[in-house]
Amino acid sequence: LFPDWAYKPAWSPGSRQVQLWHFLLELLGRGEGGAIGWGGEWGEFIIRDPERLARLWGERKGKPHMNYDKLSRALRYYYNKRILHKTKGKRFTYKFNFSKLILVNYPGYLPPSSHQVK
Repeated sequence: LFPDWAYKPAWSPGSRQVQLWHFLLELLGRGEGGAIGWGGEWGEFIIRDPERLARLWGERKGKPHMNYDKLSRALRYYYNKRILHKTKGKRFTYKFNFSKLILVNYPGYLPPSSHQVK
C-alpha cells in the first residue's frame, strides 16, 4: 500500500531513537487494529484506542508513564513540520503528508511520476 521507505527503519528494532511518525507507520503496516487503523482517505489514520496507543508508545520509548495527552502533544509537534495534520471534524483522525516525509527523510529521492498521488 505504501512505498518501502515508509516502513524501513534506519535504526535497530527496539531502538529508543524511533520517531513517533515512524512508530505509527510500523503499527499501521502490521495491522495493529486495536489501537490504530487506516482511514478512508490516502494517508489518513484513526486512533481507535488512544490510551492503548499511548501505552505501546511508552513501552517502545521506555517511558512507563506515557499517556494520550503526552502522545497528542508529540503529534501536534508534527503539524508545524507539515509531516501530518489533524483531520477536521473527525475525532482522533490524522493524515500523513507523505510528500513531506520523503523530502525530510530522503532529500535526494524523486518519486516516479507514475507513483505520485494527485
